Formats: sequence, C-alpha cells, structure tokens
Amino acid sequence: MKNSKKVSFKWANVIRISLLIICATILGVNVYLLNATSLVGNQLPMPFGCGAAVVLSGSMEPEFSRGDLIIIRETERFEVDDIVVFQDGNNLVVHRIIEINGQAVTTKGDANNTADNPVSISAVKGKVLFCIPFAGRIVSFLKTPIGTICIIAAAIALIEIPRRREQRKDDEGRQKIIDEIERLKREQQD
Repeated sequence: MKNSKKVSFKWANVIRISLLIICATILGVNVYLLNATSLVGNQLPMPFGCGAAVVLSGSMEPEFSRGDLIIIRETERFEVDDIVVFQDGNNLVVHRIIEINGQAVTTKGDANNTADNPVSISAVKGKVLFCIPFAGRIVSFLKTPIGTICIIAAAIALIEIPRRREQRKDDEGRQKIIDEIERLKREQQD
C-alpha cells in the first residue's frame, strides 16, 4: 500500500515540475518577445531560425483562419506558391507568393481579389511550415497581462499547494507523536 502512494507521489512531482517548466518557458518567451518587439521593432523574432505567429485576418481563408497559430522557418529560397510571412511596417502579413521578380516578391492572400504591392525579398521573414488551428487564440491570451498573471498564479499554485500538503502531513505526524507521548506519560503516571 505504501509503495503505491510513493509511486503516485513521485508521478505527481514529475507532473508538477513539468508544468512549472512549461510556465517558466511561457513567461520567458513572453519577456523575450516583448523585448524584441518593443526595443528592436521586430514583430517576428526567430531564434534558432523558427518563429510563430497568430493569424489575425481572414485573407488566407480557407488555408488559414483567424486565431490559427502558424510556425515559420527562415529560408534562403522562395518559390511561387510558397506561403510566407513578411513585415510591413509594424504588421506581419501572411500571404502566398504569386510572383518573384529579382529581389522583389509579389504576394496575395488566397481570399483577396488583388495582389499586394511587391516587397523586397529581405522583408520576408520565412516560409510557413505548418498550422495549428485555433491555438493562436491561446497564445494571444497568454501574451496579455491577464494571461501572464494566470501563468504566474498557476506557477505559484503548483509550488504552494504541494508544499502546504506536506506541511499539513508533517503537522499531523507531529501531533500524533505528541498525542502518543501524552498517552505514554499518562500510562506511566497511572
């Protein structure tokens, strides 16, 4: 019986530590992205050549919908029909390449009637690798102040709740010992 409690307790610790690592990673990424966008003006930082962005419009329907999370990879070569992300001022645009003319690319959203103005190939951040439907909504929430507070609260709960359980167990154990000592003293006096 005791062994099963120890095994489940160990799994609980593994899960708790894993969740803490996830919370810390999310907080770290949020701080990194905040610094990259506010200090450098880079709307899509791509450490290690990869990045993620949330689709904010329906211009690429039905390929991508609002709230989808797209994963982007830096690349040197682009071809017609590649779906790419480029920075236009402070905005990121996710559109399909319809023409490459030297160092300029022309893109167009699948749901749009007209092409975009050509942009320099150096403005293209990378090519879309894949999409995770609706995951962008969660990512967008986690980037808000309320989302950050929720992550911090979850991390505190993951640390504090098990600590208090252990403290309660220790207190109960101490009380049992004190009760046993009192019982033995009474027995000895009788």
